[in-house]
Order: sequence, then structure tokens, then C-alpha cells
Amino acid sequence: MNTFGKIFTLTTFGESHGDAIGGVIDGMPAGICVDTDFIQRELDRRRPGQSDITTGRKEADKVEILSGVFDGKTTGCPIGFIVRNTNQHSHDYDNMREVFRPSHADYTYYNKYGTRDHRGGGRSSARITISRCVAGAFAKLALSRLGISVQAYTSQVGNISIDRDYRKHDLSKTETNAVRCPDEDAAARMEQLIRDVKAEGDTIGGIITCVIKGCPAGLGEPEAGKLHAALGAAMLGINAVKGFEYGEGFDCVASRGSQQNDIFIAENGQIRTKTNHSGGIQGGISNGEDIYFRVAFKPVATLLMEQDTVNKDMTNTTLTARGRHDPCVLPRAVPIVEAMAAMTILDYYLLNKTVKTS
Repeated sequence: MNTFGKIFTLTTFGESHGDAIGGVIDGMPAGICVDTDFIQRELDRRRPGQSDITTGRKEADKVEILSGVFDGKTTGCPIGFIVRNTNQHSHDYDNMREVFRPSHADYTYYNKYGTRDHRGGGRSSARITISRCVAGAFAKLALSRLGISVQAYTSQVGNISIDRDYRKHDLSKTETNAVRCPDEDAAARMEQLIRDVKAEGDTIGGIITCVIKGCPAGLGEPEAGKLHAALGAAMLGINAVKGFEYGEGFDCVASRGSQQNDIFIAENGQIRTKTNHSGGIQGGISNGEDIYFRVAFKPVATLLMEQDTVNKDMTNTTLTARGRHDPCVLPRAVPIVEAMAAMTILDYYLLNKTVKTS
């Protein structure tokens, strides 16, 4: 289960402290101009060590494209790529070799496989999301030709939040601060909260909002392949994600149907909806309106403070983690959310095209 997607697929490999992280993209349409600078910028947005509120691990995260691109364009053949690990401090994890870290995948991986890579979590590390960002960048390049854009931003850290309505924010300001929040005042308070939490050796969670514009009507399947279910699965597959909601989400339960229904209107020769409480998806199929959703991230499980736990011998013990860790994943998770959304939309676009032409 290391492959994502049905037509546009990504198969990943690698561990946090191995030689490299990599993947193979298949189903990428041929003839797409490959902007390698854009792909690298997408990786740089996820890269560790980019500010004082992220992990101190220093990695260049330079992508090497091995196949599937010729004369600056995709060939339609599998795209192989790697990103080499160069700054592992594996000795930082020596005290975790026999101990299960609370709320990590240590115990579940050991229980399933009978072994585990204790160095930074191995395969369960968030560093594996590098491959998703590379594939997501390729997906964005294809979607841009279709007039489809994907934009995510930090909308909450801890108890500091901004207005839920994405239309009230200038999303072009998202990349102007380290926390990637379009509200500058809230961003400053979020950054300070993360610094305070980091100084205590603790961590904090939050919410990322994502908006997809330009998506045509008709993407998604009526039963087992509903578009919102696919987006939810993609988001819940990201490390540390604990919740997903689209459209009005849980807030809709306090409204009546007369308030929630999106009334259809005819506008400029097209059918539109007067409101968009549905979040651009109805019956599991896109309706042509903006798709928007929210993703909840838990506080990072690695704390730089003593915690109770057990070891492989089922003996109660304590653990104080060492190493370089994010006090909050939100700033670096924004491009990951975008990548997973872009891959999902492209996959469903290609699936819809195949169904229509078959």
C-alpha cells in the first residue's frame, strides 16, 4: 500500500534516515512543460530548517528527476525521482531503540512487522511527504493548463484562529510569513505561540484550510468514489492529521435545510449556485463551484520533555526525546495539503475523461 491514485499514481520509497526519499509518478499526461524551478520551490516550502519555528534539521532537499522528462516536457512515461538525505543525526535516536514513543507509530509498526526503524520514525516519518510534494508539483503543472488552482493556508494554531470564510482573506499574503497565514496580525500571534511552546519543549496543533478554484463540474463517482471521500482519504493519509471537513462541515448541524441549501441560478449561460455551503461537491461529484475544506493536525508527538512509556520488554520506563523536531507542523504542512489535493483532483479529472471517452 505504497501507491496513491488510480490513473495519476505515485509510488513512494525511502526512510527518514536512509540514503534517499523517492518515488515513481505514473499516468502523468505527456507534453506538459516541466518547470523544474517551480518543483524545487514547492519542495523548499516543505523543507526543514526554513525558520526558527520549524525543525533545525538542515536539508537542501534537491530533487533529481531520473526519467519521464525529455526536452523540458513530460513524455507520458513513468517519472522517477529521488531526494537525497544528507543531514541525518541518527545517534540522536539511540535512546529510543528499545522504547515506544507515546502517540507515535513505533508500537503499531513493531506490532505489525515485528521490527521498526527507530531513527526518526523510519518509514512513518513525515519526511516521506517529500515524494508527495514532488508529485503534487507535477500535478499542479498539469492542472494549471486546465485553469485549476490549489491554495492552502494556516487558519488556526492552538486557540488562535482567523475567520473561516476564505473569501474574506487575501490568500496572496499566505507566503509572506513563516506560519503561512494570510492574516498578518494573526500570523504574528501564531508564530509567538509556537515559539513559546517550543521553549517549553512542548508542541501545538492547528488547522489548514484549502481552496480549489476552477474545478469543472462532474468530477467524482456516485457511490464508492465520491470526490469528497477521496479528498478526505488523501488528507487523512498525511502524518499527524486527525480531522477533515469540507464545505460548512460540522458547523452545518446548527442550521436548517432552508439555510443550508445552495439555490441554483442561471448566470452567463451557466448553472451556478447562489451560495456554496456544499463546498463545491454535491452527491460526491463536483458542481463547478470552489471546493474548500479544512484539515486538523494534532500537536507533534515528539516532546522534548520526560514522558512515561514502556519498552519492548513491557517494562514501564520514561523517555526524554532528543534531536530536531517541529514544535508545530502547520507551516510545513501547507504545501503537503496542496500536493495531496492537486494529485486527487488530477487523478479524478483523468478518470472522468477516461469514462467519458470509453
